[in-house]
Amino acid sequence: MLGNGAQHPPEWTSTVVGHHRLRHDLAVIRLIGEFVPFAAGQSVEVGMPQHPHVRRRLSPALPPSLDGKLEFHVRAIPGGWCSGTMVADTRPGDEWRIGTPRGGFHVDPDGEEVVMVAGGTGLAPMRAQILELARTPTPPQTYLFVGGRSPRDLYAADMLHLLSGELPWLTVIPVVEDLTDPNRVDEWYERSRVDIGFSADDLLHGTLAEVVGSHGAFTKHQVLVCGSPAMVASTLDELIETGTPAERIQFEGL
Repeated sequence: MLGNGAQHPPEWTSTVVGHHRLRHDLAVIRLIGEFVPFAAGQSVEVGMPQHPHVRRRLSPALPPSLDGKLEFHVRAIPGGWCSGTMVADTRPGDEWRIGTPRGGFHVDPDGEEVVMVAGGTGLAPMRAQILELARTPTPPQTYLFVGGRSPRDLYAADMLHLLSGELPWLTVIPVVEDLTDPNRVDEWYERSRVDIGFSADDLLHGTLAEVVGSHGAFTKHQVLVCGSPAMVASTLDELIETGTPAERIQFEGL
């Protein structure tokens, strides 16, 4: 219970205007509402009407916007009933509560080259940072390693392909653990499939940790890592083992 004079953390209201289910376990959710004062790379607490007493922490995939635009990439975690509801049951018009910006990455736009390593929806805070850098006069050269289990797990391939074509300082390196997709049909993937994206020749084969480690030590780079706890741990181990100084690495496990 809050004592006398204590205040609740601030919250802001945002309304769902788009729910795009891209895979059986993944959706991109767009909202518009009150301005939320977070920094690109931070995460925020999110509450949805289907679970009014539950909060989940998500990283916006857009930098702060004065017109109140927000975008979240949500993957349904096995056994995670809240994330599953977000992916399957979110509807336009739902009113979300947004609160408590916290943590996140920081890229110095006037600093050294940037290496980003994103597993799955760990792409979201990286994209927010890239779009934030695009607002600066001379962004540093940025290398984005983005990984998935198979080619169709690279859910934002079309967006990243277009973005890398528009931003000459951005290089996207797609990485997959298996060069072929699973045999099971994903109806949401089939519905959202487009002809824009990476070719088979663009894909590097291996885990993100293996591929990033094969590029040697990043001794003069700003290094950011985000993804599942297991992916983050293995990538950190590989980076440090191959000579990247620990103090140059920022990381966050989803």
